[in-house]
Parts: sequence; C-alpha cells; structure tokens
Amino acid sequence: MSAEAVQKGDGAPTEEGRDWRGLLREITESSWLVVLLAVVASLVIGAILIIFADPDVDAAAKYFFARPMDTISAAWNAVFSAYDAMFRGSVWNYTADSFSQQLRPLTETLTIATPLIFAGLGLGMGFRAGLFNIGAQGQIIMGAMLGGWVGFAWHLPAGLHLLVAVLATILGGALWGFIPGLLKAKTGAHEVIVTIMLNYVAANLLAYALSTDAFQRPGSDNPQSPIIDTTAQYPLILGSSYRLHLGFLLAIAAAFGVWWLMERSTWGFRFRAVGANPRAARTAGMNVSFGIIAVMTIAGALAGLAGSAQILGTEKTLTAGIAGSFGFDAITVALLGRSRPFGTVLAGLLFGAFRASGPTLQVAAGLPVDIVLILQSLIVLFIAAPPLVRFLFRLPTPTNEKVVTA
Repeated sequence: MSAEAVQKGDGAPTEEGRDWRGLLREITESSWLVVLLAVVASLVIGAILIIFADPDVDAAAKYFFARPMDTISAAWNAVFSAYDAMFRGSVWNYTADSFSQQLRPLTETLTIATPLIFAGLGLGMGFRAGLFNIGAQGQIIMGAMLGGWVGFAWHLPAGLHLLVAVLATILGGALWGFIPGLLKAKTGAHEVIVTIMLNYVAANLLAYALSTDAFQRPGSDNPQSPIIDTTAQYPLILGSSYRLHLGFLLAIAAAFGVWWLMERSTWGFRFRAVGANPRAARTAGMNVSFGIIAVMTIAGALAGLAGSAQILGTEKTLTAGIAGSFGFDAITVALLGRSRPFGTVLAGLLFGAFRASGPTLQVAAGLPVDIVLILQSLIVLFIAAPPLVRFLFRLPTPTNEKVVTA
C-alpha cells in the first residue's frame, strides 16, 4: 500500500485520504530551493502590482513612447520606495534619529513573529504526522482564555503566577487539540472538518465569556477582561521602550524542543512513521491512535503558547480579537518552513516582518497595507503548488520521491 493511504474508522484507505496525504507530503517535502523561489516569485509579482498601482508610473506611461526612461524610472522608484519602506518598518529604520528608534522595527518583527512561531511549530508537527490540523486559531483562543483568566482572576507571587498562567495557556490549547485528535483516532472523523468547527466554537465561547461577570472588566460594558496582573505578564527583554518579551525566547526554546522530539526521540520517529504510512506503522507494532492523539494534543499545546504570547505578552487583556489571524497565518508559516522547526522560525520571522512593515508602507510609500496581504497570499499560492514554481523557473521534476510501502 502506498504512503498516501489513510484509514477510515475501519482501517480502509479512501481516495480523498490519499489525495490529502499526497498533497501534504508534496508541499512539506518540497526542496528549500522551491520554497525560496516561491518567495522570490511573490516579491516579483508584488513589484508588478506596485508599479501598476503607483500614480507617478501611470502619469509617465501616458507618454511612454516619447520618453520611455521616465516610465522606467518611475517604476523603479515605486518598487524601491515600497520595499525600502518595508525594510525600514520591519528590520532597521536607518532614517531614525536615535539608536532606539532605529532598532524598534526589528523588535516589533520579533514580537509579532512569536505567536506565529509557536503555532507554526504545532501545525508543522501535525503535517509531518500526516494530519492537516488547521485548528490553531481556536487553540490560540482557548489558551488565551484560560491563561488570561488565571492572569487576572488569580493573585499569586511573581514568578509563580507567570508559570501557572503559562501552564494554563498550554492546557487550554492542548484540550482543544486533544478533541479532534481523539475523534480522528477513534471514529475516523476528518481533522480538517473538526478543527474548522472547533475554531468557530472557540470564537463564540470567547464572545460569550466576555459577556459574563467572570470575564468582563468591572464597571465596563465593553467585551474585554480586566488587565492581566503584572506578576503574570512576560518580562520585557529590552525594557519598557520595546514590546519584545520573554515569550520570544520561549518560542526559540520550543523550536529546539520540537526539533529534538521529532528528530532525536522515539516518539518523534513514531509520529513520522504514522505520517508516512499508518498501516505500516501499525504492522510494526506502533499504536497509531495514540500517535494521532499525542500529535494533536502537543500541537494544541504549542498553539496555546501562541495565545500566551498575546495575552501575557503584548495585549495584556482578553478581547474578541485576541487571536487576530495568527492561527491561519501559522498554516502558511509551517508550510513555508517545510514543517521543520528552524524553517518555521525563519518563516515566522518573515511573516512577522511583513506585518510589522505595514504602517511604514502606508506612511512612507503611500501604498495600502493590502500590498502586504497580497504578498502573503501569493506566498500561500506558490507554496501550495510546488509544480507551478518548478514550471515558472524551469526546475526539473524530482525523480527520487520517497516511497514507503507495506
């Protein structure tokens, strides 16, 4: 039986399961060159869109045949100013007056990347285990809910309070990952459908909680919680001038932990074997059901830590938008990083830079922040279609595909 086979509840493969598994394996096993070229192609197409959207280029194009260099110069200036603004807004603002202001964009990138790294690590684990978990959004919400409640409702000594709050975010996310894992393992329910539904359940559960006395800020009718106690907040790494907090270092540590788990531990070998061929793994004596539940639970715990970055690090109060779109963006981060921990870290930093650059892009280049969203969407498109990237750049089709048979 091929590696793309998956089971129904009775262990029989389905065509739909083979399609999902084949697509997932092709994306996550794409070469680093394909991934890099996908980003390059996105930037090139983004540059073309910037040129068409720039009014100076449009004005110069009206007399292109009389003075073509005016149009070319205007196009170059439009692209350069846009990408220069993105660089200054996300990496280093070399036009700022002080060192602290010059450094601020980089710290914002690292801060925004933190929840993306956490959630991307969990999703990447699922992808490598053959599970298309897209429930990080709901898992972030549940982690932030439980951790936030501990943060403002409990009053503990410094250090202990933060530890308990972080563990609560892990527990909330793990629970929301355990449910689809259990349903997948015991009933064959498709994890895509279950996690999508749980995303909506989590969002509506949060909206309801913020209307209750237990979560709503006293004296306010707005759907927001009290502010997290300072004893439960992540310490700031570079002081109060920046938002960068301890959660970023925890995310890097989590990447090392996931790498060790998946590459150096017996559990990781079993998870990868289940992803490659569940029936072969079962024949070898592995508990496939336990593997599915464990992977989904760990993935949920990591997404819960993404919620901790939001509620204990940056926002410090629980609102309906606490998760933003981090859970969905993390899917692209995991795929862009080829579901490997260190690739996920780099992809998280890239998407963090995109998000951080939005305000500067609007102010300095006069372009809408939608350009950033377009670039992200293009990356999604190319990452999800490795054959398209190979076609555009005339890359040969791989001939040494990994095949596991049973």
